[in-house]
Parts: sequence; structure tokens; C-alpha cells
Amino acid sequence: MTSPQTRPDTTSPKRQAEGLSLGKWKLARGEAALSDVHRTISVPQVGWRKAAAFFGPGYMVAVGYMDPGNWATSIAGGSTFGYALLVVALVSNIMAIVLQSLCARLAIASGRDLAQACRDAFPRWVSFPLWIMAEIAIIATDIAEVIGTAIGLNLLFGIPLELGVIITALDVFLILWLQTKGFRWLEAFIITLLGVIAVSFGIQILLADPNWGDVIRGFAPTVEIVKNPQMLYLALGILGATVMPHNLYLHSAIVQTRAYGDSLAEKRQALRYATIDSTIALMFALLINCSILILAASTFYATGRTEIAELADAHQLMGPLLGASYAPMLFAVALLACGLNSTVTATLAGQAVMEGFLQMRLPPWLRRLVTRGIAIIPAAGVTIFYGTQGTGELLILTQVVLSLQLSFAVVPLVMFTTSRAKMGDMVAPTWLSVFAICIAAVIIALNLKLLLDFVAS
Repeated sequence: MTSPQTRPDTTSPKRQAEGLSLGKWKLARGEAALSDVHRTISVPQVGWRKAAAFFGPGYMVAVGYMDPGNWATSIAGGSTFGYALLVVALVSNIMAIVLQSLCARLAIASGRDLAQACRDAFPRWVSFPLWIMAEIAIIATDIAEVIGTAIGLNLLFGIPLELGVIITALDVFLILWLQTKGFRWLEAFIITLLGVIAVSFGIQILLADPNWGDVIRGFAPTVEIVKNPQMLYLALGILGATVMPHNLYLHSAIVQTRAYGDSLAEKRQALRYATIDSTIALMFALLINCSILILAASTFYATGRTEIAELADAHQLMGPLLGASYAPMLFAVALLACGLNSTVTATLAGQAVMEGFLQMRLPPWLRRLVTRGIAIIPAAGVTIFYGTQGTGELLILTQVVLSLQLSFAVVPLVMFTTSRAKMGDMVAPTWLSVFAICIAAVIIALNLKLLLDFVAS
């Protein structure tokens, strides 16, 4: 095993064949994060099976773009401002597509996930705070997912919120069981639940029968989003719920579950397939996110109920307003599926972050328990403290926290993928680099605007 302090051997034929100047990294990569599933999925040499081999990671990443925190911001945005924030969901999704493609590029070109790249490129006084920021983002993510899953269990089965929180901690054993069967089983589980969510929302949208002219106009940009502090707050919540920091770490790790080869041609082809996979999956996530906002706008905003932010309140009113007794059940089923999916992927992201930054060497079951505990203990504490009241506001706050943390993941990602010294021949093209820099600048500017509004108020 390579020592974390060993300089990489840039003179070996294998390193030269990769076309990378790995000497520009301060440290060698060492053992890969999620090493028990690293390069375990074989890639056929030719045909449609080769493309199909890359199908999966994008959908695991897409889960994070429709988690319960996203539900809260979309329901609050739709009930308060109608369809006006649909444009924010669209722009956020475009940002997500670009950033996730950069994650795949970083992983395939350098053999590093984002956490490892930060550790190997920056001095410890920079990488350690970045790890802390990543952990804060994962805790905020877990708070949203714990709340959403617990509320889903409560709405469907009447399980108390406190007991529901404890039940969500058991997902770590589900991950361990599924991965004993292979990483493909875990991906199949995630995709199946995504199908349940899509069907549930499809039926609810048909029942809501929104004004499609207003829906289309909602995708047009408006300066009111920046001028109105409340709208900006919700817009940043949608941004934080859509472009989530933990997804950047997760995607750059799970892309490497494919055994795509080490030659430049093989890596370019792997990048192409991985980008197609994540782009299609994120377009699916956009449909779900827009469905949540459209449902809230057509159900609550249209009837003058502009104060709806709690998931439980939305569930309670769904039946009478949509005129179907099974509508609340569909809402709760989709929420539970979202929560289960999101906790699974957040646990994997937590493992990738801790192993990437800290190079932990523990058995897989113990690594997952440790990383899950770091995230779920504060999440459970906050959830139990708040109880069933105020969970909507707490969910929105977690998404704004994620938005504020986003810069600490996006900026290093853009720095690495636009650096020829680190990426070699697979450096991002100029047009993509400019686009990515603009995205990072917009995220930073919006967060600064939010902080200024907070100080001013």
C-alpha cells in the first residue's frame, strides 16, 4: 500500500500512459475511497452493454437532488410565490449537470475523488477545514433526510417521530446487506424507489391539473428573486437543495466503481458515458423537483394557502384540495421513498468524505457505522428537540446551510478540473472551464447577498 506521504512515481510506464503529470499533486492517492467496491463492476469491450455498464451512478447522485429538504423548499416556494421559482429549479439543475460532469472528469482523469484531491493538493491547514465544511454539509443533509423519513413513517404508519428517527439509523445495515450482493444491487434499489416517486407525483400532478401557461411562464427569469429577501432565501434553499455539496464528493467516488481501464482512450470514453448517465438522471430529478413546486403552486398558492411549509400540513390538505382520498397516501409514499434513498446515498457520501480526507483504515461495517454516527447523532438530536412542529422551517434552514457550504466544494472542484497540470490531456475544455467559473462566481455572489441581507435585517 502506498504511504500517504510518498511522492507518486511519475516515471513509471503506467503513469506515463495515463498522460498525467501526477507530480503536480503533493501526495500520492493511496487507497481509493469506498475501496471495497472500487473497480468492481466490469465494463464490456464493445456494444450497448459497455454503455449500460455506466448506467447507475448518475441516479444515485440524482437522489440528492430530490431529497426531503428539497421538498420543503419547493413546497414553501410554490405555496408562497406560485410558479415564479421554477426558473431557479431549472438554473440550479443546469449548474448541477455541469458540476457533476466535472466530478466524473476529476475522478476518471486523476483516479481521485474530490475529497482525496483536496487532501493531495492542499496543505493540511486548508484540507482539514474543507473536511470540516464537508462534514457540516453532510450533517445538514442528514437532518433533512432523517426528518423526511421520520415524517413519512409517521404519516403512513403513525410511528412517532422520535422512533422514526431511530429507525432511519438502520439504513447502514441495508447498505451493508445490499453491497454483499454487489454494488449493482444497491443501484437497483435506488432506481426502483425513484420509479415509485415518479409514479406517485405523476398521479398527483394529473389530479392537481395546473395551469400549464403559468407553469411555462414560471421558467422565465425575474429580477424580483434577487430584490425580494424572502424569495432570495427560498431561492438559495432551492439551490442548496439541488446542487448539494455531498453529491460532488459522492459522484467522484462511485464513478470509480467501474473498471474502465487506464489508457487515455478508455478514460475519455468512460467520461462520455458517465456524463450521459448523470445528465439523463439529473433531468429526471428536475422533473420531480418541478412537480413538487407545481403541485404546491396549483394546490396551495391557487387556493390562497400561501403559508404552507410543513410536510405534515401539506399531506393533511392534499386530499381535500385534490379531491382524492388516496392523494395523501401517494404523497407520504413518495416522501418515504425519498427519505430512504437519500439516507443511503448520504451514508456513502459520508464514508467517501471521511476516507478521502482522513485515509481511515477500518473494516467496511465499522467505517459506515462511524461515518453514519457522525452525521445522524446531531441530526437525530435536532429532530427530537424540534418535534413535529417547525420541521418545515428547519428543513429550509438546512438547505440554506448547504448552499452556504457549496462554495467550499465547488471552488476546489473547478480549480482541479481546469488545471492541465493536474488533469493532463483530460483537462476541461475552455468553454466548460469558463462556464464552471461563472457558476462558482454566481454561487459565491448569491451567498454573499444572503449574508448581507441577514446582517442588514
